[in-house]
Amino acid sequence: MRLMSAVTFTLLSAVICCSLTEKLPNASPPNIIIMLMDDMGWGDLGVFGQPSKETPNLDAMAAQGMLLPNFYTANPLCSPSRAALLTGRLPVRNGFYTTNGHAKNAYTPQEIVGGISKDEILLPQMLKKKGYVSKIVGKWHLGHRPQYLPLKNGFDEWFGAPNCHFGPYNGSIRPNIPVYNNSEMLGRYYEEFTINRKTGESNLTQIYLMEGLDFILRQTKDRRPFFLYWAPDATHAPVYASKRFLGKSQRGRYGDAVMELDYSVGQILSWLRTFSIENNTFVFFTSDNGAALMSGPKGGGSNGPFLCGKQTTFEGGMREPAIAWWPGHIKEGSVNFQLANVMDLFTTSLALAGINPPDDRILDGLDLTPVLLNRPHTLQSRPIFYYRGNELMAVRLGQYKAHYWTWTNSWEELKNGINFCPGQEVPDVTTHEQKEHTQQPIIFHLGQDPGEKFPISVLTKEYQNVLSMISPVVEQYKKTMVPGIPQLNMCDMAVMNWAPAGCEKLGKCLKAPKSEPWKCDWPH
Repeated sequence: MRLMSAVTFTLLSAVICCSLTEKLPNASPPNIIIMLMDDMGWGDLGVFGQPSKETPNLDAMAAQGMLLPNFYTANPLCSPSRAALLTGRLPVRNGFYTTNGHAKNAYTPQEIVGGISKDEILLPQMLKKKGYVSKIVGKWHLGHRPQYLPLKNGFDEWFGAPNCHFGPYNGSIRPNIPVYNNSEMLGRYYEEFTINRKTGESNLTQIYLMEGLDFILRQTKDRRPFFLYWAPDATHAPVYASKRFLGKSQRGRYGDAVMELDYSVGQILSWLRTFSIENNTFVFFTSDNGAALMSGPKGGGSNGPFLCGKQTTFEGGMREPAIAWWPGHIKEGSVNFQLANVMDLFTTSLALAGINPPDDRILDGLDLTPVLLNRPHTLQSRPIFYYRGNELMAVRLGQYKAHYWTWTNSWEELKNGINFCPGQEVPDVTTHEQKEHTQQPIIFHLGQDPGEKFPISVLTKEYQNVLSMISPVVEQYKKTMVPGIPQLNMCDMAVMNWAPAGCEKLGKCLKAPKSEPWKCDWPH
């Protein structure tokens, strides 16, 4: 394991700084860092109005860069949104969805058989064309069987885990999740990598920070362009933080986790300045989906003024905090209201690297460099598509959003205490059965009504005008949409993390049960 103490990093930074500051020119293409948080909400940052103001480093990052208040994910759940980021394609195109139930969200639990399709081209594979070295730190979540892991999909290095940090589990029924260093496991969550479920204490975020800093140091020393995909998961329930941060937030344990992530972002940006490569490093901060309100108040975040949260296609489920930072290139303190999506990071990263995007497939991500670099552009009118599983639930165009289907979660789940919209019920909008509105969509003006509480009356001229504007866009889109082969339909207890590569050296191999595949059951 490549972990370093703070003292070691301080000494190394002094050596590297002295040797590189005068010699290292502004290289082209730029380094790329994408920071993807887990279940962090739009309203969790001070710069977006969080009243406790406990994110000083992220707030400073926004002040030094660009804030994007209209930034979206491609799905209200973790695995599909991560697949969309790395492929530049909607989950319904790249196969990260299920057909086992209409409008059902699906992800990659331990028992999932599938993973990212071999037919997809991931961002690190493309970046190799310009000599980039790529590393993922943290959560992968695109399939945990050997053929789906990061080093099989373009990444050169990996430190992290293939699944969520659920557990602890009894190894005879369900194994604990492995933590990998590149292609071999180093141990498992709740065993070698402890997470105290009672106190919330864990050093994982600090380990992920050190891995990120070490990668930057090595690539800077070797003068190689790098792509760092930094994906910590401390804000996903069960939330955790290291001892230094526990009990420090006004917001409880979730706030402690946010404070530690904010500190870590500050350390990474400071590290770039230490090596004088900040002007040649593009950094983007966002989240995979909205805050998990069902885990609140202690284990979930805030979606600010927006309706509902994770798992839903209301604004709280898919509008994300987003900050772009590139000193000397992105204007300090800028705010841009361009409609943007996590899939745009694929196309934008390729543009920054000077690489043409693949021309043998439809890409849903757009190049945001004109927006980020304040150049003339015509992206403002692009639509945002809100998917839940295999169904197009809603579409945003300009300030207007039309819901063609509404659903939060079932009455049965609600009776069992699972609520995706606690305290936010809107009659005939936050429905507990799937309701179709394709003939007469529910339309909101998000500028005037960001909380989606006041549908525009169908009797008004405004409604008819909006409908006539959005309908052709949706019709044309549906004509050209060809879904990919669904990858998240089959489950099997035998494919869980029983014996990952490297388990023999550690004496951590477990016996898998007999293979008995079944169609996965996705409740919501």
